[in-house]
Amino acid sequence: MNHQAVSIYLNDHLAGATSGVELARRIAGAHRSSGRAGELRRLADDIAEDRESLLELMDALDVTPRRYKVYGGWVAEKVGRLKPNGRVYHRSGLSTLIELEALRMGIQGKHQLWQALLPVVMEHDGFDEERLQTLLERAADQMASVDALHDTAADSILRGGRD
Repeated sequence: MNHQAVSIYLNDHLAGATSGVELARRIAGAHRSSGRAGELRRLADDIAEDRESLLELMDALDVTPRRYKVYGGWVAEKVGRLKPNGRVYHRSGLSTLIELEALRMGIQGKHQLWQALLPVVMEHDGFDEERLQTLLERAADQMASVDALHDTAADSILRGGRD
């Protein structure tokens, strides 16, 4: 294992995971009174659990989390909220579409992370390969979930004219 490369790779994903947790919680909070509130909350909770699994994997591989990357991921999500959406003070339906698309990209990156790490984990005793396979499958389920949410939102906002 190339420890330096693995360390950089995992820390970059930790920054992305930090951003993803914040984004998922923001989306769930913005839709807490919708019919999809439970699904969005579960998705946010799963993404937070996946971040914890990443930290456990980093520990098992003796990779130190870099705080500046964690803070960078947190700040990046906050800055991402400043996108123009056609409204000054309130959320737009377009905000939901863009946020779901960003979340989908993050989940896809996480899926690829788990996939890339399978051979690395097979060489170490500290993290169960079966657990990594479960995380990989969960990421695929999360992508399908976000795709369905995005399709519903896009239909409502873009075709239906609701904002």
